[in-house]
Amino acid sequence: MASRGYGQYCGLARALELVGERWALLIIRDLLVGPRRFSDLRRGLPRIPSNVLSDRLKELEERGVVQRRILPRPASATVYELTQYGAEIEEAIMRLGTWGAQALGEPRPDEIVTADSMTIALRSTFVPGQATGKHLSFELHMGPVVLNGRIDNGNLQVGEGPVPQKDLVVYTGPALKRLFDRSLTPQQALEADLVTIEGDPALLETFAQVFQIGSHRETASA
Repeated sequence: MASRGYGQYCGLARALELVGERWALLIIRDLLVGPRRFSDLRRGLPRIPSNVLSDRLKELEERGVVQRRILPRPASATVYELTQYGAEIEEAIMRLGTWGAQALGEPRPDEIVTADSMTIALRSTFVPGQATGKHLSFELHMGPVVLNGRIDNGNLQVGEGPVPQKDLVVYTGPALKRLFDRSLTPQQALEADLVTIEGDPALLETFAQVFQIGSHRETASA
């Protein structure tokens, strides 16, 4: 499928021609977490028809954004991953995600969260300057999605699934966005049962401090 041209000699116009088709940015979002098999991408994007996913991957390959790689035995599976050029879009994806998050209200009836979408959400809202000198290992539960994370002196690592040792376990839902945009304090979230935890409540304060959405991110990063 030929990309739609905008008739503009402009970097933004060219970027839209490369990745502006429906579903393309969400495919790239999931590949920013790591290489994925076709079935992994389908599972993470359950509403995308298989033929559309095939088309998008083919287009992204042709444009030098995505490449295929065969895993060594015993896996011997084909995975899709971002090229070096494709990976350069990461910062733009992160900024676009945090900008869009400001418009999130309550989830629509047909909306879900996935491990990959939440991984990118944590990575994009993390403010290293707020985490300087802080150390925290945590588990985050949002419905069926379970992530683990470690904050070490301004650095963040995020993985999927539970871990045996952690300082804090957080159970929540859409209220997480309100913690990150500061419209809800950790104490208010706990008192209203919008968030429940295992661990010291003071650690929830630390957790909420290092993830931020909104205009105050610039101040916090300065």
